[in-house]
Amino acid sequence: MAMTIDLDQCTACGDCEPVCPTGSVKVVKGSYRIEAESCTECVGDYDDPQCLAVCPMEGSILPLAA
Repeated sequence: MAMTIDLDQCTACGDCEPVCPTGSVKVVKGSYRIEAESCTECVGDYDDPQCLAVCPMEGSILPLAA
């Protein structure tokens, strides 16, 4: 599973990028995106996704729908 960023909710603060242990958070054309291929939801590194833990906007970072 992977996380995704709702671009309508994201303020592009950048808090999520430095805490991602897999480097999956990237800036694309001024917006933050999470690469689903490399996102592990921090399994093996942390108990919870770190991007979600630091995000100031509730509902901005969500599990990627299957």
